[in-house]
Amino acid sequence: MAAETSSHLRRVLGLGFGLAVSVGGTIGVGILRTPGPVAQQLHAPDIILFFWIAGGLYTLLGASCLTELGVMLPEAGGFYVYARRAFGNTAGFAVGWSDWVMYCAVLAYLSIAIAEFVAVLAPLLSSAVRFVAVSILLAVVVLQWFGIRISSQFQELTTSLKCVAFLALVAMCLLVPTPEHSSAGIVSSTKFSGLIIALQAIVITYAGWQSPLYFMEEDRDPSRNLPRTMIGGVLSVTGIYLLVNMALLKVLPMSELSGATLPAADAAQIIAGAHGRDVITILSVISLVPLLNAVMMIGTRVIFAMGRDQLFWSRTSTVNAGGTPSVAALLTTATAVGLIVTGTFQRLVAMTSCFLAANYSISCLALILLRRREPELRRPYRAWGYPWSVWVVMIGGLIFLVAMSIGDPFNGLAALGLFAIGLIGRATLTRGAIPP
Repeated sequence: MAAETSSHLRRVLGLGFGLAVSVGGTIGVGILRTPGPVAQQLHAPDIILFFWIAGGLYTLLGASCLTELGVMLPEAGGFYVYARRAFGNTAGFAVGWSDWVMYCAVLAYLSIAIAEFVAVLAPLLSSAVRFVAVSILLAVVVLQWFGIRISSQFQELTTSLKCVAFLALVAMCLLVPTPEHSSAGIVSSTKFSGLIIALQAIVITYAGWQSPLYFMEEDRDPSRNLPRTMIGGVLSVTGIYLLVNMALLKVLPMSELSGATLPAADAAQIIAGAHGRDVITILSVISLVPLLNAVMMIGTRVIFAMGRDQLFWSRTSTVNAGGTPSVAALLTTATAVGLIVTGTFQRLVAMTSCFLAANYSISCLALILLRRREPELRRPYRAWGYPWSVWVVMIGGLIFLVAMSIGDPFNGLAALGLFAIGLIGRATLTRGAIPP
């Protein structure tokens, strides 16, 4: 294993990795599940496709806004970097802490999900799902331990396989003859609340587009590459999502698609018969592996940056010879393993889902503040339609956050409690050591 050598990340990443982490960090099982609940709310094919396009455009605006921050402050850590620069150490820690906890929970969730899909393919493993989940997570850590070059190449390869697999599913649905059915929508009125629910589900499915922001310090040319990876990544994901929905609408009657738990499996079963669900299970594993790799890399960069800034345990800023934040990776892994073993990740995922919307909105506010307070900062890229685009994105994030809090007040309050624990812990451990 590579010896620990420095606190500096290696600037070796390029456009290929940026696109791979953007697409690979976004597309997961969500697109295989979400079309059903969305169809249940919207009822008509044209409206369904319109809302998926609208979700993509909203995400594209957000990508444009945060790209300005990314090239202006090309440092590791993502949202944490922007919050700390705009609002100071306490706000920066709050955003970084909540971001890291969220990614630890997502790591546990993804590991369990992959293990469950593997158990479907190999029933003998069904009694050892948690052991398999921990083993999968540790395998990803070992891969990353050998350095950023290997882990980035793995991300590029697995994301390419993911895209090919999804396009193969789309081709099967569109090209293989299937029973004719009416494409007309269900005769039912669409309520305003249903539109909001559908849009929320779609926006969640687009989550992950911000992944390239966490690797700015390792990008060889962030000013040139980040706009391409952020915009190109979102456009690629939007295209794949539209194709998947068009394929499902072609194969499944609206009455079956509407509310289906796993519509992709239903479609595959029509095309491939009894083996259809196995096809989707394999596709799910293929889609989750690069997502797991991306989330592990992101989580380690968050506490690496915080440790380097003396807002977290300083040892987390240690980087081994291969360019991996080794202590940060071990701490992130240990936390995720604890969540897998105890099963608390399920509650934590529900609690921390609001953190993404909150940190997203805080970053938009940081963009506005830094434009006014530090106009002299170099900005190789500027957000489209500023300031209206930023306000649209930020207000959308706040509406999403409020809706989540109203819909699930217990987990909303629990998230605030977790947030407070982080602030109290920081105040206790660093009192007098770090300026406010």
